[in-house]
Amino acid sequence: MTADPRPLRADARRNRDRLIEVAARAFAQDGTNVTLGAVAKEAGVGIGTLYRHFATREELVEAVYRTELEKLCASASELLRTQAPDAALRAWMDGFVRYMTTKRGMSEALRALIAGGGDPFSRSRAMLTAAITELLGAGREAGLVRADIEPDDVLFSLSGLSLAATTPEHHARMARLLDLLMDGLRRHGPPATDPTNTR
Repeated sequence: MTADPRPLRADARRNRDRLIEVAARAFAQDGTNVTLGAVAKEAGVGIGTLYRHFATREELVEAVYRTELEKLCASASELLRTQAPDAALRAWMDGFVRYMTTKRGMSEALRALIAGGGDPFSRSRAMLTAAITELLGAGREAGLVRADIEPDDVLFSLSGLSLAATTPEHHARMARLLDLLMDGLRRHGPPATDPTNTR
């Protein structure tokens, strides 16, 4: 997708952001059965407006995917500004599950995008790892998170839990499962190496 170098007017920017917001929710709920006409209608714009911003379905899919990823990763710093590090990490986990739900709803469209030469995942791993690293670092500094946890431990665990949540019953249990994962990440008791121990 070739980016348009011209900045969007405020109303055009609002329309584009609204289309991405509506499409993300629709993909999460209904997967690839969503029509572009339905997205435009829900966003309160005409189909011509949608096509002015996204010439193809694949362009809309890529924009939704990248926007959701950027929002999730940026939320790490925002959560740390307003919550204790362990609470921020737990809240970020909820956001990760929502992100994965949207991504799963777009899976067929993302595969088509890749088949056409696109690479929507080129930065996703690095961005997610950086966000988790920031959250774990704050938790360690506050003495709330175990020192032996690697970012990939969290990323793989969250990915596995998210992929397993394929039914309403599984979704209902997700909060409990995330609480159990968070409990495993917390530091219980003194650090493994006690700097006050001079023996």
